[in-house]
Amino acid sequence: MPRLRSVTASFWTSALWAGAAIFLVFTTQNAALAALPDYAAWKAACDKLPANRVLQGRVAPRNFLPLKSFAQFEEALDQFFALATNGTLSVSSNWVGTIPPKETFFNTQLVYHLDRGQPFLPFAQKLQVPEGSEVIFHGDLHGDVRSLMVAIDQLNHQGYLDGFKLVRTNNYMVFLGDYTDRGMYGIEVLYTLLRLKIANPTHVYFARGNHEDISLISRYGFLAECEAKFGDSLNLRKLTRFYDFLPVVIYTGSGTNFLQCNHGGMEPGYNAARLLDAPGAVRYQLLGEISQKGFARVHPEIVSRLDKESANHASRLWMEFTPESPTVPSLIGFMWNDFSLVRGQIQLGWDPGRGFIYGDMLTRSVLQASSGKSNKLRGVFRAHQHSPMPNPMMTRLLEGKGVFRHWQATDSLDAMDAVASKLTIERGPERPLVDGAVWTFNVVCDSVYGSGLGFSFDTMGILKTAPQFEDWRLKVVNSDVTH
Repeated sequence: MPRLRSVTASFWTSALWAGAAIFLVFTTQNAALAALPDYAAWKAACDKLPANRVLQGRVAPRNFLPLKSFAQFEEALDQFFALATNGTLSVSSNWVGTIPPKETFFNTQLVYHLDRGQPFLPFAQKLQVPEGSEVIFHGDLHGDVRSLMVAIDQLNHQGYLDGFKLVRTNNYMVFLGDYTDRGMYGIEVLYTLLRLKIANPTHVYFARGNHEDISLISRYGFLAECEAKFGDSLNLRKLTRFYDFLPVVIYTGSGTNFLQCNHGGMEPGYNAARLLDAPGAVRYQLLGEISQKGFARVHPEIVSRLDKESANHASRLWMEFTPESPTVPSLIGFMWNDFSLVRGQIQLGWDPGRGFIYGDMLTRSVLQASSGKSNKLRGVFRAHQHSPMPNPMMTRLLEGKGVFRHWQATDSLDAMDAVASKLTIERGPERPLVDGAVWTFNVVCDSVYGSGLGFSFDTMGILKTAPQFEDWRLKVVNSDVTH
């Protein structure tokens, strides 16, 4: 009995210290918020910015830019780092399995792509919200702060937000990755997201997209944008370290029902069962080794149902690997993979420049295999699968008012290349959730995508949870963005 009392006392002492640390971070941040521009000032500054369509890949004149120096951005970034290194992520008991080493994972001075011995440690997150909560989702932002601010302003008018602050305790926000590149306001987008996170530390979350990667921002515009805006004062090490504190997948749910929320697609090499069943509303788990071939060995009944071409892709291309970066030695599926659109397409396609394409049966099978004993994965919310040129996916996204559910019963191979007016797909403002389905969210409109396809609306999805999954609803909210 004395030993039991000692262990119990130790547990509560650790919990109290963790709670005190989190309280101290929040208190310090609230005091520091006074130094940051308030919502009205930030919105007014962003409202004056020329549209990306006007800039056509150029940086806006310096007198228009709301952040005059990297130091101003750094103020918000430092507060985010304080949350990451002292908040829920830093509490050892919140991690399932291996606990990330504090001397590397939480050292914001080191970054894996610059420092030898600093590992790349991608992780997954569980977010369990109360039943009856409303979770606001947004897809790719790609350097479009004007669309983001229109969406945030609409949430202010609808009573979800008061400035940057969520009004109700059962409201949450989840952003689905790709915050920069291809638009010239990446730094303003990140600053806006940081302000939302600072104001709502336990209610705003960001998934890591494939563009949250040094190799992509070096090629698709964000690094050049930052260098043009900040010159020698840019701290690239600090900027890219931000990405390492973003989960590659956020399992969002209430009760025993969860959605896989990420940027890209499926990753059968990671099993979420232990994470989902771990007690507690917020939990984390390192991906560790990704065992795609192991999934095939454990689930021969799934592989046996694949068509010949899909089985060949699985046999040749599924791997066993420990990620050294988002793309080395192979792509992390949560950040990169895609989905087929209609029933009847092959179950496992392969796009050499992009990753795997998962079909309906294989997606449902992976969701079921990754479910816990108590908590089940019911579907996928994601973004990523966009094009600036007309194609079957973009036709469906635009006709679906910015959200498309894959494999709808009224859609088919025969209608794959149909014009929008001939499609019979979901387009209403409120939609039920379907077990085993995937929902793709559209990209912002003040972007190469919007200019290429001629659309000018932004899209959010507001998920309303309930005790029974059959009663969950997705409200699709559009707003006009003036260019």
